[in-house]
Amino acid sequence: MDQAFLASYLIGLREGLEATLVVSILVAYLVKSGRRRQLLPLWGGVAAAVLLSVLFGGLLTYTETSLLAGYRDRELFEAIASVIAVVLVTWMIFWMRRTSRRLKGELTGKLEAAVGVGTLAVAGIAFVSVIREGLETALLFYAAAQGATSTAAPLVAISLGVLTSVVIGAGLYAGAIRVNLQRFFTVSGVLLVFVAAGILKYGVHDFQEAGVLPGLDVQAFDISGVLDPNSWYGAALAGMFNITAAPTVLETVAYVAYLVPVLAAFLWPARPASPPRTGAAPGPSQNPETSPHVPA
Repeated sequence: MDQAFLASYLIGLREGLEATLVVSILVAYLVKSGRRRQLLPLWGGVAAAVLLSVLFGGLLTYTETSLLAGYRDRELFEAIASVIAVVLVTWMIFWMRRTSRRLKGELTGKLEAAVGVGTLAVAGIAFVSVIREGLETALLFYAAAQGATSTAAPLVAISLGVLTSVVIGAGLYAGAIRVNLQRFFTVSGVLLVFVAAGILKYGVHDFQEAGVLPGLDVQAFDISGVLDPNSWYGAALAGMFNITAAPTVLETVAYVAYLVPVLAAFLWPARPASPPRTGAAPGPSQNPETSPHVPA
């Protein structure tokens, strides 16, 4: 198994499902409100966002392979891209944790206003709603795939992840399958924190390779006798979480310094919702166990 396969699949699945849920909410609202004519511009906005995201991913690869001539410049570019990817994925998982329960209301409110403006506004809402996920996916994929031994495997993995998310999203929309999305986003969020810690560790190593940070030859430990990098489990740990047998001290410090506080903050119980007024029955938004769902 290629080193970056699992991480790329998780990125495609998580980001793809977020985008699929957003599109499903928008489509369901237009269908239920009898505005099927607006579906064409909506899909046009989605297609434009996907195309721009793919072009952005291609630009990252082209910049590294064609525009940067020196080894030091390429390492520095990869390091900066890794740090930006870590910032984005951290913001994304906390944003989804905070806003998932009111996502439907926010999206439908914006779409209702856009319908009143015109076709281009509807396309714009769809574009803006999807492009964030698309650009995040491209950057995260680029950062996670840096340790790959094959250029094809990460691309296949992220494509499979996106395809899986589309199938799940379509099943949710049709009511054919039921998924506890709150639990899914919690579990995938924890895994993405580990992935982000690994990307940061890789970025620190790139900074050391570029000569920006010291300590490239100072190893924290060497467990290569136990963790064989050529074994399937060694490749899986390296690809998913960038756990390597002989990391530098600075890599290890960065990994732990990011992983422990971010994971603790993510898993820290959210504040309970305000108690309902006397005599009022608690609605879905007042139930902390309610998971976001897509209307059929």
